[in-house]
This record gives sequence, structure tokens and C-alpha cells, in this order.
Amino acid sequence: MTGIKKHYIIDMDGVLVHGARLIPGADEFIKQLRDQKRKFLILTNNPLYTTRDLAHRLQVIGLDIPQKQIFTSAMATALFLQKQRPDGKAFVLGESGLTEAIHSIGYIITDTEPDYVVLGETLSYNVEQITKAIRLIHNGARFIATNPDPSGPSETGLVPACGAMAALIKEASGVSPFFVGKPNSLMMRMALNYLGTHSENTIMVGDRMDTDIVSGITSGMDTILVFSGVTKPEDLHKYPYLPTHVYDSVADIIITALE
Repeated sequence: MTGIKKHYIIDMDGVLVHGARLIPGADEFIKQLRDQKRKFLILTNNPLYTTRDLAHRLQVIGLDIPQKQIFTSAMATALFLQKQRPDGKAFVLGESGLTEAIHSIGYIITDTEPDYVVLGETLSYNVEQITKAIRLIHNGARFIATNPDPSGPSETGLVPACGAMAALIKEASGVSPFFVGKPNSLMMRMALNYLGTHSENTIMVGDRMDTDIVSGITSGMDTILVFSGVTKPEDLHKYPYLPTHVYDSVADIIITALE
């Protein structure tokens, strides 16, 4: 028991939702946070959608989260580029979640001598665009990717994600990408700054040991692993690190008991 009021950074997929379905008890967990006036931020490695789109998608299934309380790997990538090379140019492979974030920092999206090739996720990868990205990287553009996830869930089943396409481009260009999203603790630090909290009084809640939990640990946060997503109880022995707490789902978390 620390006596310190904790705030929360919460992964979305596998913790609050499964695709277009609310995980039972997720709404009550969010209500606990609000009733106790805790700061919280929904965090996702998915760069496909804008925060406005995500807020709407959550609202439709019964979770009322304003867009200002959602932080994506696309936003983290844009903030990284803004700090590294302000007012630059980028060739972008991605959907509106990424292109809007890149435009919002004053970047020009172009295939003419870009400073960066920025890879996100898209609903339909285009071979011509991928080839163009490979050539631009080979000719000196810096290679940035939003997240290393090789695959992700969809309404119809497993689909290739950013990490899988990044591997293809890496093999063809000979250049490895810099991944901004989880498990890079850079994204967690950005999320903490965005939320306005410190790692010592913030808990990371996630369903994946290899992204959510390790990035929380390396950022100095306590962590909660829930078994409602990717990682299962029998998987824990595979990792050299452990979460601070484990629960079957967010429905089982009693916030005051953690302090």
C-alpha cells in the first residue's frame, strides 16, 4: 500500500474491446476511474484511425471515451518526427490516422526527396507504393514505422500489421526501421507527458507481455496484465520479467485495493 493516488494508461484492444465488441466489465472499470477522478488515457499501437474515429467506434459499442483521452502510435510517431526534424517531408504508407497526425505537425507528405519514409498500417497495401518506399529508403530516406506488431485482429480474422510489412521493406532495402510504438518506452514517455502524470503514480494496463507490460516496466510504471487478450496464464513463464498484478480482465480490478 503506497497511499499514492494512481492514474492509468490502458491498452485498448484485448483490454477494453475485442474488435467491435466490448469486453464485459470494461465500462464499469472506466466508471470506477471517473468516479474516483483518476486521470486515464487509452493507448493503442493501431495507427489506422484518428482519435475522433476511435472515440466514435468506442461510443457505438457502449464506451464513452472522448478523443482527447486516446493516444495512438500515429500520434507518437508524429511527435517524434516533429522533435527530430521540424517542418520536414515524409512519404507515408498508411490511413487517415497516420496521415492526419503527420499533417498536424506541419509536415509535407510527398514522394519527392522526403526526409522520412513513414510506415503505418493500411487496409490495402499497394505493391507500387511499397516499391516506391523501398527505393526511397535505398536512396537515403530515413525509415520510421509506427509499431512492430506483425499481425492484428480484424472482424474477419488475423491480418498482417505494420511489423510484417516493415520486415518486407527491410529485407528489400537493407535498412531496419525505427519503431516508435510499444514496446518502445518512448511511446510510454510521450503518453505520460500527454496525460500529465509521472511513472511513479501511473499504472499500465495491458494484455500483452511483449508490448504493454515490458514497455510499462521499462518506463518505470507498475503494470497490470489481463488475460482477456493475447497473453494467457501459461505464457508467463516464457518471460524474464513479470507484471506487478494479474487479473482475468479489467472487470476484476478494484482500483482502491491497489493502493
